[in-house]
Amino acid sequence: MKYLIVGLGNIGDEYDGTRHNIGFRVLDALAEASNISFEDRRYGFVGRMRLKGQELILLKPSTYMNLSGNAVRYWMQQEKIPMENLLVVVDDLSLPVGAIRMKQNGSDAGHNGLKHIAQQLGTQAYNRLKFGIGNDFPRGCQVDFVLGRFSPEDEKMANEKAVVAGDAIKAYVLSGMQFAMCNYNGK
Repeated sequence: MKYLIVGLGNIGDEYDGTRHNIGFRVLDALAEASNISFEDRRYGFVGRMRLKGQELILLKPSTYMNLSGNAVRYWMQQEKIPMENLLVVVDDLSLPVGAIRMKQNGSDAGHNGLKHIAQQLGTQAYNRLKFGIGNDFPRGCQVDFVLGRFSPEDEKMANEKAVVAGDAIKAYVLSGMQFAMCNYNGK
């Protein structure tokens, strides 16, 4: 069985380490723990790993956040991934830094990456792992906050929780979304 695990973010040095790139950070932590690397491929950077007979295709889109759906649609078609085997890792302002919430579907909640994925797939019924980035910003400064970097304390927390998010992804692949939600939501 194949799974497409997509970590959302923006390419380029100016975005590296920003809150909005937490999806890339989670996939990087999973790849490092599994001793795999990413290759520059069409629409993104792709890593492949096996987990107890399951194949995971890790995708960090190179399309920039607002066009993430192009990469997701392409790799789903290319690898013949069914919708239920898609998991998108995304930053979430409504969760405290490092909190994890897995969901089987839902709205885009104003997130442009999720909005474009739903447009390209024709549905919002796909799995997500939402990773909290906090929301400690003044009114009207959301874009600067999201594209900013974590404080040193939050950076440490984000790195630790990225490893936990990798474990949640493995739980999803091996035991299903219900199990992963019950065991990792709120962690």
